[in-house]
Amino acid sequence: MTATFPNRPRADAREKVMGAARYGADHQVAGLLYAMQVPATIAKGQITALSIEAAMQVPGVVRVLTATDFLPPPPATPGAPPPPATLTTDIAYRGQPVALVVAETLEAAIEGAEAIRPTYTTALAFTSLIEQSGMVREAVKPVTAGDATQAMARAVTRHKADYVSPPQHHNPIEMLSTTAVWKNGQLTIYESTQSSSNTKGAVMRNMRLTSEQVTVKSPQIGGGFGQRGGAQRQTALVARAAMLLGRPVKLVLPRGQIFHNATFRPKNRHRIEIGADASGKMIAVRYDADQQQSREGQFPPDYHESVPMLYGIENYHGTAANLRIDTQAPGYMRSPTPHPSCFAFESAVDELALKLGVDPVAFRLRHRATTDPIHGHKLSSCYLSECLTEGARRFGWERRSLQPGSMMLPDGTQVGWGVASGAYPGSAHPNIVTLRVNADGTTRFAAAGHEMGQGIRSTIEQVLVRELAIDPLKLEIAIGDTSVAPQHTTAGSWGTASVVPAAAEAAAKLNAAMATLLAGRQISGNLHRQLATVRRPSLQIEVEHVAVDQGPKDLATLRKGGMALVGPDYSTFTTYSYIAHFVEVHVEPGTRRVRVPRVVSIADCGRVISPRTAESQVRGGVIWGIGAALREATEVDPRYGGWLNNDLADYVVPVNADIGSIDVGFIDRPDPLINALGAKGLGEVAMTGCAGAIANAIHHATGKRLREMPFRIEDLL
Repeated sequence: MTATFPNRPRADAREKVMGAARYGADHQVAGLLYAMQVPATIAKGQITALSIEAAMQVPGVVRVLTATDFLPPPPATPGAPPPPATLTTDIAYRGQPVALVVAETLEAAIEGAEAIRPTYTTALAFTSLIEQSGMVREAVKPVTAGDATQAMARAVTRHKADYVSPPQHHNPIEMLSTTAVWKNGQLTIYESTQSSSNTKGAVMRNMRLTSEQVTVKSPQIGGGFGQRGGAQRQTALVARAAMLLGRPVKLVLPRGQIFHNATFRPKNRHRIEIGADASGKMIAVRYDADQQQSREGQFPPDYHESVPMLYGIENYHGTAANLRIDTQAPGYMRSPTPHPSCFAFESAVDELALKLGVDPVAFRLRHRATTDPIHGHKLSSCYLSECLTEGARRFGWERRSLQPGSMMLPDGTQVGWGVASGAYPGSAHPNIVTLRVNADGTTRFAAAGHEMGQGIRSTIEQVLVRELAIDPLKLEIAIGDTSVAPQHTTAGSWGTASVVPAAAEAAAKLNAAMATLLAGRQISGNLHRQLATVRRPSLQIEVEHVAVDQGPKDLATLRKGGMALVGPDYSTFTTYSYIAHFVEVHVEPGTRRVRVPRVVSIADCGRVISPRTAESQVRGGVIWGIGAALREATEVDPRYGGWLNNDLADYVVPVNADIGSIDVGFIDRPDPLINALGAKGLGEVAMTGCAGAIANAIHHATGKRLREMPFRIEDLL
């Protein structure tokens, strides 16, 4: 068993507090020009005329790029997603960029963009509602285990209901931005992205450049959550402008344009039926899901990736489908499919427990999962029952009355206690690490990974500081930069599991190299002092780390900028992270407003590498779960398409006054199979199940079952 890690401060805490952290849009370069997109005002159709004369008359405007400034789409690469479109005359969604205005000042770029008024032919009357005319249903392969139909026929008690999650947008604090510098045939992109290699590859293909000509740097990200996981459309536009003009160009998208151009969580619907036998054991699940999808979008409806791993139900039949309509492509948003699927399924589990007259925690504890029913593998570790038991203890669950509507404050406020579980896949990616310790007291670690606030630098530092005698205050962790190491997308909670084992290997290899260098000489002091004593300016090693079931082929894929992800179903086992949320809600008697005064969340993420950032991740996930359940929904304009509440004035998220106590705990047992440190993922699983716990708490408080998020005051009147 690996030793526990201390609760050290965040590696980047001081620079963030002091305002010294630098993000993509913070990069300053001489001769910088500013850009602004011109968004389409129709939802589907074609541009018939686009005059740039009025924009060019605005003082300071340098150039307006239109579709004629871009090459045709590059040939498709087998097995690879196409790069984002550039500027075209075909309009696929409202807000699509139709031109790019470049100017000496931001104000001039905005004024120039507002002066451009294209004319269009409209292809159809549009709404981006799932039920729109012209919707195409595209089913994907079912997920099955056992015989759910036969087992359901044997069930003594059944529950069946529909659940709905709305479209939602990420809204990180940092806007989408791109700064492009073209100099001496070299293109450098500064952009806050979770996938600098993906961004590099897309720009290479759109601009017809070689790998040696393109570098992408993403030093910090002011919130990613999946929105920045893929290549962004604006990157190629800005790159092309810089190449044409021979000057650096920066674009920072306004939030309203981000709503219409970035990916989002699509509306999704779930029809769930669960059957239990005479003993009250769940023996069958039939689960049908579908989701809003663009005409060409590739976000998969993987709503069955986590639910079967919660309770090991042997008979499971899950279907899913894309409902293709005219909208921009949806995509990954924190806990992409497990968040809505665990809301739906955990609500259904609670409803079944109520039918059976069984306490919701006790009911879940009857169903400890040990195997993956879909693939037939053992679970490498599953401490969900321990999460439920510890959470119930901390929450004081034994004081909960079973009957809905039976708990009330003296002023008539209804009190509800709810519980729900969540799970998220445990995946990993190969990594190539360079570690150099210098005699001058500095250390440099370079690897694949992106820092979007989750604390990946802190987890790397934890391992290096524990294993190496170095000065932590002079440790540079270079990540998110295609010039220092091959980069993979950092998402899906595989960041820690991909880089931390590589860091441990690198530390061990460097210590061994140092021992060889010293050849038995006993020299006091840290590694820096030892190197200075033997007059060696530095010592550098490189490590090629692969995950379970991986080898040289996967390393080659990483070197080429591709994805070589493995898991959660490995050759002999399956790995998931787990969490249990316990929520108290108060429903006010007059306004019917729902408050969440306290939450207890206990997670099983394997060994906790950085306790400080791990707690922060869970608190953030819980807050987002509260927002998703009670606040967040992106509203469709049924007249013209697009999104109505496309700013933070109208897209409602939780504020400090909405959040009470959040008590976070960890099982902190290393997974024995996933990697040498036993670390699984945490960032995504933190949100799963939280909305379900809130729904269950509201029902316990009021006796009213809400099955469509967000839960609003009018739903409880």
